[in-house]
Amino acid sequence: MNNNSKSTEAPRFPRIFWIANGVELLERAAYYGVFIVITLYLSRILGFSDVEAAWLAGSFSAGLYFLPTFSGALADKIGFRGALLLAFGLLTIGYASLAIFPALIESQGLVEYGKETIYHGLKEADIRWAIVPILVVIMIGGSFIKAVITGTVALSTTTETRAKGFSIFYMMVNIGAFSGKTVVKPLRESMGDLGLINLNYFAATMTLIAFFSIFLFFKSTEENRSGKSLGEIWQALLKVLSNGRLITLILIITGFWMVQHQLYATMPKYVLRMAGEGSSPSWYANVNPLVVFLCVSFVTGLMAKRSALTSMTVGMFIMPVSALLMASGNMFVGSETILGMHPIAAMMIIGIVFQGLAECFISPRFLEYFSLQAPKGEEGLYLGFSHLHSFISSLLGFGLSGYLLEAYCPDPRVYNDHAAWVEASAHAHYIWYVFAGIASVSAVSLIIYGAVIKRIDAKNDTDAELATA
Repeated sequence: MNNNSKSTEAPRFPRIFWIANGVELLERAAYYGVFIVITLYLSRILGFSDVEAAWLAGSFSAGLYFLPTFSGALADKIGFRGALLLAFGLLTIGYASLAIFPALIESQGLVEYGKETIYHGLKEADIRWAIVPILVVIMIGGSFIKAVITGTVALSTTTETRAKGFSIFYMMVNIGAFSGKTVVKPLRESMGDLGLINLNYFAATMTLIAFFSIFLFFKSTEENRSGKSLGEIWQALLKVLSNGRLITLILIITGFWMVQHQLYATMPKYVLRMAGEGSSPSWYANVNPLVVFLCVSFVTGLMAKRSALTSMTVGMFIMPVSALLMASGNMFVGSETILGMHPIAAMMIIGIVFQGLAECFISPRFLEYFSLQAPKGEEGLYLGFSHLHSFISSLLGFGLSGYLLEAYCPDPRVYNDHAAWVEASAHAHYIWYVFAGIASVSAVSLIIYGAVIKRIDAKNDTDAELATA
């Protein structure tokens, strides 16, 4: 009887588990609040062109996906508590610097900040490139968070409670991301460009609270953790890069993530320029995690009897539809509102819904399929680099976005004549045609990849049977 009652009890987690998840929520709120408008900050506050801002933001995002494996190795050496204090210390300094740096520039007479930024030589000044080390500080701090929090959740759960533990973790991630993006709109509406600066005080406050939470309450339980050395991790990376089958898969999936990253690279500038400053790109971006939250369990169950490759292929063919829906908003300009919104904003939201749906088919099954392509016994080593696609797609996706924005949807603030800007942005929707093309090529490539891999595996099985006969 006691055994039955115990089996029906809700799983209990140690205090360290809840502290780790609490600070994860704070960190995600800080990160997503800043990242959703990072290209706007770089362009409107520091005067970078669309191309320059895109490459800076893309490199920042790429580093956050590439460094965690190496940061995790260092965290194993110095301990999770020390690693988290270092991480949140760096993040607080970094976010505070994003807020303070513009004030230092303004004090030199290079710019005036208010509802709209007025430049007095900033666009030609080299001092704005001092933002690079600030972004690097945030990038390094964030890379420790990705490695350590998931490790803490794993260490503070048992085999029986791990699934529930990670579901709570991902819930905290999404709550943090949702709340961080929600803060952006009221700040931007009340303060204009100045709100893009003051937003960073919010982010720094979140990470400072997390720092003191770790300092006061986090007591690390791991002892003598024997993690891999940086040299061993580097050798593992080289081994993954030499695996043609995995690299091909990574490059194909990169096409999906290049389109997915436009939620941050292109969408904020596109809707503000085309639908007006009253648009809410930070709120539109929240549609994606909402759709994933509502649909991922249903989609996973629907595709349970299908192979991971089949599920991924379905998602890949949804992505071009998503991009084409985003493009279609420009065709309705001048007509009645759609769903009570500007046509471009409405069609962007519908496109994001399809984007989230595609993610439900792809993301849960990618790691499964990726692990199956790794040599037997080395799945863990290879999975450490399973996010190489996000590293590549951050660089390529953001970089391409900058060039496309300058070509088809330029900043109206650089035009003295509104009619000239209207003419220059007449084909702004071409941007989404490009990404629809990339998604289509990736989808077809995944079908070809599956057919080739199936044929190679069949041949290898036949050769193995002949060898043993």
